[in-house]
Amino acid sequence: MTPRFLDLTRRERRMVTAGVMVGIFLGAMESTVVATAMPTIVASLGGLEVYSWVFSSYLLTSTVTVPLWGKLSDLYGRRPFYLVGIGLFLLGSVACGFSRTMTELILFRGLQGIGAGAVLALGLTIVGDIYPLEARARMQGLFSGVWGVASIAGPFLGGLLTDHFSWRWVFFVNVPVGLVACFIIGRFLREPQSEGVRPRGVDFAGGAVLIVAVVLLLVGLVGSDWHVQGRLGLVMGGVAGLIVFGWIERRAEDPMIPLGLFRNRIFLASFITGLLTGMAMFGAISFIPLFVQAILGTDATAAGSVLTPFMLAWVLCSVFGARLLLHQSVRSIVLTGGVALSVGFFLFTRLGIASSRPEVMVAMAVGGAGMGLIMAPLLIAVQHTVPRNQLGVVTSVTMFSRTIGGAIGVGILGAVMARILRGELLSLVGRTAGATLGAFVENPEVLLQPAARAGLPPSLLVGLQGAMAQALHGVFLVGFAIALLAMVSAFLLPEGLAKDHAISEGPAI
Repeated sequence: MTPRFLDLTRRERRMVTAGVMVGIFLGAMESTVVATAMPTIVASLGGLEVYSWVFSSYLLTSTVTVPLWGKLSDLYGRRPFYLVGIGLFLLGSVACGFSRTMTELILFRGLQGIGAGAVLALGLTIVGDIYPLEARARMQGLFSGVWGVASIAGPFLGGLLTDHFSWRWVFFVNVPVGLVACFIIGRFLREPQSEGVRPRGVDFAGGAVLIVAVVLLLVGLVGSDWHVQGRLGLVMGGVAGLIVFGWIERRAEDPMIPLGLFRNRIFLASFITGLLTGMAMFGAISFIPLFVQAILGTDATAAGSVLTPFMLAWVLCSVFGARLLLHQSVRSIVLTGGVALSVGFFLFTRLGIASSRPEVMVAMAVGGAGMGLIMAPLLIAVQHTVPRNQLGVVTSVTMFSRTIGGAIGVGILGAVMARILRGELLSLVGRTAGATLGAFVENPEVLLQPAARAGLPPSLLVGLQGAMAQALHGVFLVGFAIALLAMVSAFLLPEGLAKDHAISEGPAI
């Protein structure tokens, strides 16, 4: 029988914990540093119309590979695949730093995402391998502290490197951090040898179909250059692929994602709520810096600083929510988080040209508090309901739901922004005398270029800001609707404490 926890010495457990924390820091930095630098990257490389693809390519590849990483780690161990994941992430980071076009950046962000799927999902799986429920709830303070440091350092570092050196360094900075995590996990994580039981193998057929289906689905949702009929065809192909995937999984000897897991109400609720909150969360992280830099006229450093209250509130409420998990029902905690997230997005919909950075930061803090009360308690609770030989699958599928939600959310919100912005700019051309304004319809990046922005007539600048503000208002309205759905999904969770729904964990270590 597979032991519930890895038999590590006290020193090894501490070192492995430190290594996972470094890896989580790497992922947390990525989500804030790149978002901070993106307006400047767009101003440098062009391509505002594919702005969302820089995020979506990363999320797409990390999404489709997460279940495969989790299943492989359940069969053959966490360490080798964690190390491979870090290697791919760092290779993608260096390639992103050398990108010369937006197309190259999008492709190399996809490579980054393949590695990121392993780094975050397997890192959290390793935590489940070495700590029982009570200890994981206490350890959440440490892991949330990592997010807290990253939430402060990420936007500051991203803005500093972008404004004073080059946006390319926001990718190169990943290399030393990743090498430290690679060394610690490679040196101190010991896993037991298989006791004469050969793994039955990986469900590659199911994995291949899942990857193709998710790619078709996301490209159909995200793509802005496809005709409506073409995009609808891709989405329908993706849905058909998911149906085929379910058929394969029902017949597979050792399925990639055991469909029986969805009979677990905590797992089901975690999947659906994670999907919806992922859509909302990445909407905030991806588009708020654009609002601050394009509408409020700040530099990259100031734009990145508005992410800090979001991440800090997330961190603090993650710690608080994890501790509450020992005394309050999962449903009540997650429902409270859904309410906070919805209020945060309602405040986003109130932002406009006359708004200030403090208003943006208050809204971000409220939304971040909601994320903290949803994400950490759900993950800890769902890990507590399965044996160790399914820990990689449930952790990776939980992460999968969040990342696919993020990819879908950024794609949908990016399409909303692009459609509204183009309509607003065309309307502005019709209302304004002079032919030169037509150039801005094809080059709205002017709002992100300080020199070009300073040379615009005041009336024209106000008109362009108004067009962008209307586009982002539409983005936040859609995000608000998604946040409301996430709040409602909390009612899928069963009543009672997390420990009431758990399997026997054996002796604590």
